[in-house]
Amino acid sequence: MVRAESRDEQRLRRIEAVTDATLSRLDVADLFDELLDRVRDLLEVDTAAILLLDPRAQQLVATAAKGVEEEVRQGFRVSVGRGFAGRIALTRQPVVIEQVTPDKVVNPILLRTGVQSLLGVPIIARGDLVGVLHVGTLTPRRFTPDDVRLLELVADRVSLASRARASTLDQAAALALQRSLIPTELPEVPGIEMAARYVPGHASGVGGDWYDVFTLPSGWVGVVVGDVSGHGLRSAVVMGRIRSALRAYALVCDDPAEALTLLDRKVVHFEAGSLTTALYAMISPDGATVRVALAGHPRPVLAVPGQPNVMLSARIDPPLGTGPRQPERHTTTIDFPPGAVLVSYTDGLVERRGELLDVGFARLMAAVPLAAAETVCGTVMALLDAEHPVDDIALLAIRRLPS
Repeated sequence: MVRAESRDEQRLRRIEAVTDATLSRLDVADLFDELLDRVRDLLEVDTAAILLLDPRAQQLVATAAKGVEEEVRQGFRVSVGRGFAGRIALTRQPVVIEQVTPDKVVNPILLRTGVQSLLGVPIIARGDLVGVLHVGTLTPRRFTPDDVRLLELVADRVSLASRARASTLDQAAALALQRSLIPTELPEVPGIEMAARYVPGHASGVGGDWYDVFTLPSGWVGVVVGDVSGHGLRSAVVMGRIRSALRAYALVCDDPAEALTLLDRKVVHFEAGSLTTALYAMISPDGATVRVALAGHPRPVLAVPGQPNVMLSARIDPPLGTGPRQPERHTTTIDFPPGAVLVSYTDGLVERRGELLDVGFARLMAAVPLAAAETVCGTVMALLDAEHPVDDIALLAIRRLPS
């Protein structure tokens, strides 16, 4: 009886050790290390390792290890279905090897280390294989069902951490991608002054809004402001592809509407389900003329000396990616006199919950000053209280310098 109570107490101690709430305060790398340290102590084993699945390669990659750290240093990989860890990944069942031999284990590091016995379990998250967790001893060992259950409990904890790790990696990748695609410096164009802002409206800091300015071989200047629906890595990736495609079409099209027509075909065919709005404008080499086409995008604001600010009277055609029927698209040509300011933006700048969109447009028109482009951006962002938006904001101000 006493012995049974002792076993129950020991089992409870083991469970508490790997479900300890303090573990959740560790970052992923430290959590992996701490779990491996604890499982080595609780199971009285010499080695412990976590291998996470690379789904594209269908290989397990050594990610954290104790006692066999060389696995991680060498970036050890093994294909699903091959060797000890590969068999666990393939069957998604625990595997015990009481006597390690080269025909059962393909990892040369385990063989060189002298591991005699191994126990491994799959790491599963939401029904999907995440990786494999295994432990080993340098002396022969017969692992018990209790040992298997404890290791599976640790694997559950690893699966939670691996999801957090994947989310963190996705966010870092999305941020890096977006920062590489949204220019920090705009090109210098004679007679033209430009400034821009990008403010994320999502906790991830990543969205599908962008702006772009580029010079064309003809001497015209291309100006783009766009918005891909959604947030996160997927939207940032789609945005990058659309941005690159529009640059390519701009090289072969002298008409903004034609470029957006080609871009629409690309979005419908290759980016199905991604609704995108875009403004594409071309500024003449002398800066006196702007040609603009809108694909579901809000009209820019035009401020001209001696005149009230207006929303540009350009036709808003359907967004990109709405369906296989190609709508007719239109280009509007306007004069851009010296001292005039053109402000393009995404809808996050003017949209407010519980407020008509026309109110936001009116607020924006009243906020645009006839001033330097940098001053325009700063003034608009301040007057529209756009420092903490609920949606992404891209803002681009272009001013033709006075003669």
